[in-house]
Parts: sequence; structure tokens; C-alpha cells
Amino acid sequence: MTLHELRQPESAGAVSGGAMDRVVEKKTIDRKILIAGGGGALLILIILFWMLAPTANSQSVSADRLSIAPAQYGLFEDFLPLRARVTPLITVYLDAVEGGRVEQLAVEDGATVAKGQLLAVLSNADLQLSTLARQTEVEQQLNNMRSQELALQQTRSTNMRDLNQAETDLAKARRLYDLQKPLSDRGFVSKKQFNDTADDLNYQIKRLAILRRSISQDETLQASQLSQLRASASSLNSSLSIARGSLNQLNIRAPASGQLSGFSIQLGQSLERGGRIGQIDSAGRNKLVADIDEFYLGRVAVGQTASLEADGKTYGAKVSKVYPQVRNGQFQVDLVFDGPEPASLQRGQTMQIRLTLGDTQRALLIPRGAFFNDTGGNWVFVVDKGGDSATRRNIQVGRSNADFIEVLGGLKPGEQIITSSYSGLVDKDHLSFDRD
Repeated sequence: MTLHELRQPESAGAVSGGAMDRVVEKKTIDRKILIAGGGGALLILIILFWMLAPTANSQSVSADRLSIAPAQYGLFEDFLPLRARVTPLITVYLDAVEGGRVEQLAVEDGATVAKGQLLAVLSNADLQLSTLARQTEVEQQLNNMRSQELALQQTRSTNMRDLNQAETDLAKARRLYDLQKPLSDRGFVSKKQFNDTADDLNYQIKRLAILRRSISQDETLQASQLSQLRASASSLNSSLSIARGSLNQLNIRAPASGQLSGFSIQLGQSLERGGRIGQIDSAGRNKLVADIDEFYLGRVAVGQTASLEADGKTYGAKVSKVYPQVRNGQFQVDLVFDGPEPASLQRGQTMQIRLTLGDTQRALLIPRGAFFNDTGGNWVFVVDKGGDSATRRNIQVGRSNADFIEVLGGLKPGEQIITSSYSGLVDKDHLSFDRD
């Protein structure tokens, strides 16, 4: 056996069992497929979240905090609730026409006084002295005018006497002329004597004519002077009355009958001229003053009626005056009682009244809830048919009172709306009710 033959089996016997094993390749998912699948799953999750999650204009609210009411037909009473103050029907203010020192008080604050009743007495030495001086001056001027008027009357009387004398002299000259003329024609009276008689007649005629013209002119001037004097005298008398009246103003008297209030002056107090010292309110007669939102300015008019409850009875009133001036978004009205006043009425108290703006009519109504303050009645949340959600809807409203709002469009009878406050919901379009 050769060396080669001896080695051959050894090499053949050295073959291991590894030649019988087979390499198995490991199967893996393609990476692109994994990425695509993961993206798809994420997209599905996003879609599900978007579908199930609430949107930005939607919100879930607890059903317990909501008030819901239906829209339904009913009788709409067009009235406006107001708070009105009781004030005197007539108020007369009391001022110190002339200043002075308080010397006497005749009444106390709160007293019921009659027109012309003495309330207080003032003293003012300067006013008294100036009034006396003015009175003296006026009386002197009046005396001077009376003297002038008397002189004019005397002149007129003198003129009348002169006129009467001239007429008498003319009559004598005419009789003498008539007597001598036929005698002169027959030669029984000298020519010179008759000519003197004729000249005297002509003189008396001319004298009377001149005198009459003079008296006529004097009469015209005297009439004008007398008219001026009498007008001046009337003016001076008025001035004298004013001067005397100034002194009378130191006696403060009630300008009207009623209840005196705000009269708080004291003895020895110095009052300024024109200063307010109190007021007199009409006794037993009152009115109501109410402030109304400017929204109703065009709907409130004189003559509209109102009602109020007092002492267990209903009393009527009506609008007597509307003040169109708007201050702080409100205007003011006066109301007077249409009949007797409540016995328990006190000035200064406030009362709840109902002002009627129009006739009662049948209309589609919704309750006037807190939502009205948030939306102004322009839109509401309408409850869906299932009762588990609500959707925002625009509506049109008309008149409103303290209880109901008239619906003109946007709602049907029987549809329910949320009437509670929309605080925190005004930017939402959809609400889901949480009933847990």
C-alpha cells in the first residue's frame, strides 16, 4: 500500500457532517411596506380623532345648567315695567328777593302754608335808607309835575277868560256899529264918530281871531305837555311802588299754598339776594317720575296709560310729559294719577308700574330669559329633535316685555330654545348636552 493509498481513506474519513447541513435564509417584511402601513394607521387614527373630538365651534355642556322652553303662540301684552319716583305734582321755589338779616321766623320747615302767609321777616338798613331816599326824590318830582300841570290849567283858564272878554267886546262893538250906521247915513252921527266905531269893530274882529289862533296853539301844546306829564307821573308812581315793594320783599311770604320744605334758615342769619331758602310742594298732589331706556323713546307718548299696585288695590296713571333729552342712555317721563292717589304714598319712595305701549295681540312668543342680554334677540340655540344637542340659529324678534319676546321669524311653534345665559357660548355654533 502506497503512501498515497494510505492517506486517501484518512482524508475521506475526515469529512464532517457539516456537509449535510443547508443554509436557511430568514424572511423579513419590506421596510417600505412597514412605513406605508404605519402611515396609514396614523392617518386612520387622525381621522377618527377628528370625527369624534369636538370642533372649535362646538362645546359639550351640562344639561343641568340649561333652561329650555318652547316657542308657542299666546297673547302678547305690550307693556314696559318701570321704577318710578314719587315727587310733588307742583313745586314752587322760594328765594330771597332782597338780601338781609333774619329777624323773625313765622313758620317751621315742613309746615303747611297758605298763599300770602308770612314766613320770615328780614332787615336791611341800606335798602331801607336807599328806598326812603328814592321815595323822597320821586315825591319831589311828582310835586313839580303837579305844579306844572296846575300852571297849565291856570293858563288855560286865563285864555278862556280872555276869549270870553274878546267875544263880549266884539258883540258890543257890533251893536254900536249897527246902531250908528243908519244914524250916520241920515246925518245924526258925525262921520268921525262913526268911523271910530267902525274901526273899533274891525279891531275886535281881528283881536278875536288872533286870540282864537293863539288859544288853539296853546291847547295843542298844553295837551302834549299834559300827556307827557301824566306819563312821567305814571312812571314815577311805578318807580315809587317798586321802591316801596323792595321794602315789602323783606317780609318773605308764601307764593303758593302747600307744604314748606328745605326751609332751614335761622334767626340772625344773613341771606344773600336771590338765594334759595326753600320750596313749597303741592299739598296732597303727587306725580311719578320714571327713567326709560332710550330704545323706547319713539314708542312713549303723552296720554299713554299705566297701572300700579298699592295697598292691595290697582291705581291708574297716564303720561303727562315726555322729556326728549337723553342722558346716560335714558330719558325721563312724568306720570299723573288718573283718579285718586294711594293713601300710603310717600314722597321720595319708588314704585313698580306697568306702562302700556300698545294693544294686546296674539303672537309667537318665547320667554325673556338671560340669553337676551347676550344675544339681543338676534339668535338663539335651538334644541335638536333628539334633545341631546342644540344648534345656533338666527331669528327675528319684535316687541318685548318683562316676560316674553315676540318672534317674527326664524322659529316655528313647538321648537325649543335654550333660555338660560349664553355666557361662554356666544362663539359656539353647536352644543352637546352632557346628562351624566
